[in-house]
Amino acid sequence: MIARTHDLAAITGLIIVVVAISPSQQLHLATILVAVLANQIGGIAPDIDQPTAPFWRNLPIGGLFGRMIGRMLGGHRFLTHSLIGLALMGFLVNLLLVFLQPIMPNVQIEYVWWAFMIGMVSHLVMDSFTKEGVPWLLPIPVKFGFPPLKRMRITTGKNLEKFVVLPLVGLVLVVVSVTYYSDLVDLFRRHVVG
Repeated sequence: MIARTHDLAAITGLIIVVVAISPSQQLHLATILVAVLANQIGGIAPDIDQPTAPFWRNLPIGGLFGRMIGRMLGGHRFLTHSLIGLALMGFLVNLLLVFLQPIMPNVQIEYVWWAFMIGMVSHLVMDSFTKEGVPWLLPIPVKFGFPPLKRMRITTGKNLEKFVVLPLVGLVLVVVSVTYYSDLVDLFRRHVVG
């Protein structure tokens, strides 16, 4: 999938989880802002193994780092696109958040971590719909996809993704947001503190 699809899928997943779980404790506004940012980073994080990923393109010598990291991680859609990679990235992000906690005292890092993880899971789920599939069960070297027949899956970046999948994910986001608008507003009114 292209980055825009992953971005939209990540925020859609985050809103669905927030509506389903509805946190009961007070959240700082800073937590929500950092969580949305973490969610978007999580939505593209598995592609850290691809030298041409948006993450690397935005750094001065990102292509060089991207190639090195890609080789270390086994290439595109290998370690970072598996359950092992998901657990490893979750562990590393948790360490980073704990390290950064002193400079972000109003940020509840457990919510930021969950937002990041929702973004990562949405990435893997969306990539499961592509022809390449995802090696969910590494070290078993099988890439899983949906539907099981590869010829029925989406080719990344082609018209089916751009004009059907991306608008569909956007439509799901709009429908969920409109359907649960009052719940989301109530959540902000009752649980968000400045």
